[in-house]
Amino acid sequence: MYKYTIKRILLMFPTLIGAAVLVFCLLRLIPGDVCELRMAGEGSFVDPEAIKACQVDLGMDQPMFMQFLDFIVGFFTFNLGNSMWTSQPITKEIGLRFELSMEVAIIATVVSVIIAIPMGTISAIKQNTWIDYVVRTFSIAGIAMPSFWLGILIILGLLISTQAWFGTPWMPPIEYVDPWEDPLGNLSQLIWPALATGYRYSAVATRMTRSALLEVLREDYVRTARAKGLLEKVIINRHALKNAMLPVVTVIGIEFAFLMGGLVVTEQVFNLNGLGKLFVESVTNHDFTLTQALVMLVAFIFVVTNLVVDIFYAWLDPRIRYS
Repeated sequence: MYKYTIKRILLMFPTLIGAAVLVFCLLRLIPGDVCELRMAGEGSFVDPEAIKACQVDLGMDQPMFMQFLDFIVGFFTFNLGNSMWTSQPITKEIGLRFELSMEVAIIATVVSVIIAIPMGTISAIKQNTWIDYVVRTFSIAGIAMPSFWLGILIILGLLISTQAWFGTPWMPPIEYVDPWEDPLGNLSQLIWPALATGYRYSAVATRMTRSALLEVLREDYVRTARAKGLLEKVIINRHALKNAMLPVVTVIGIEFAFLMGGLVVTEQVFNLNGLGKLFVESVTNHDFTLTQALVMLVAFIFVVTNLVVDIFYAWLDPRIRYS
């Protein structure tokens, strides 16, 4: 197990370097120049010498290999440089939004697990009954329903229901509240986007739990356990459910990593200044350094999540042994 973990950690480096090469090359194929875009906002003629001086200041005059080498060294030393657009340190720009996106992703994951595993288990046990049909309808609706549209419905529902019950409409706070300063205020803002994204997240996990558990329940060792007279509850919890969790854990890990940077529209609906919104701003402003850093951050989260999932497999299924 120890050797396997070390090997998996070492394999993270070529994966991250490959992602860095890809994003570095693709961004330089995009037409436009950040210096021209920045100076064109003044609405007047721009001296080519001023544009050239801006490019020198941003390091864009260096050969591509040197720019890439600086980018890689900076990423692994946590020195990501300054934003081409705001001139602020990239670590500061990301740090202002990382906590919010991480909190939403964690709450959405917790909501998803609480909903998906019990419902998927019940649906598999009660296969082809009315309970199974209700759960399947619930999960299909979650997959078909965009999270940002559900977020709009949640906000409208809060406004209408509070207006009808209390006479005063209420909606989630607009400004971000630090969880360490006001936990309840923070939760009142983030619980709704977490529910909107967690519902779709849980729908995928519910269907995966149901299909995986149905497959496991048909295995020989489950029939043997029933023939020995074990309680159905013991068979499900101790023998079947753990083995069925392998693909479910994979889905949960992938979705968690996606939530860190993929909630662009949902963040707009709830007025959250997270990593997804920062992604759009960096691409719109041709901010190569910030876009590179954000892509690499998400790639790093995906790689670490996959590592944790692989290690978690051994705990779920004792038959798995790493050598």
